[in-house]
Amino acid sequence: MTSSPLLAQISLLMNEKIPFHKLIGLEVTRFASDISEVQFKWKEELIGNAPQGILHGGVLATALDMCGGLVAIASVIETMDHSAQPHEVIERISRCGTIDLRVDYVRPGRGETFITTAHIIRSGNKVAVARMELHNQEGMLIAFGTGTYMVG
Repeated sequence: MTSSPLLAQISLLMNEKIPFHKLIGLEVTRFASDISEVQFKWKEELIGNAPQGILHGGVLATALDMCGGLVAIASVIETMDHSAQPHEVIERISRCGTIDLRVDYVRPGRGETFITTAHIIRSGNKVAVARMELHNQEGMLIAFGTGTYMVG
């Protein structure tokens, strides 16, 4: 679910053109400035603790970071002048990147589907801060995080 054709194009880019995201199976399911959502399915290749059969912490961190970055990008696009040309928007968001990421692991990564959501805490001209949560399909909180993103 996106709020504009441009956000839809960026969602497609994130889903299809970033090899690492594809490898993990991350899928943008909502991309908006109020809340963004990324989902992925359990697969054996993502195990980080074989004896316990739980997800690798890096997979969880990647999903949280992607989702936080998406909501930061959406907030930048929302504040841009509506007369901005698509190439200007792409140029601006191509400079976006993670400055800092904090992840707190609450429970082992178990489930069939994992849903990450993010919302903006603060968005300025240069930096945006997002809060992210990752739950399984039963709504159990597995990890949460805070991301700081360069947006300008």
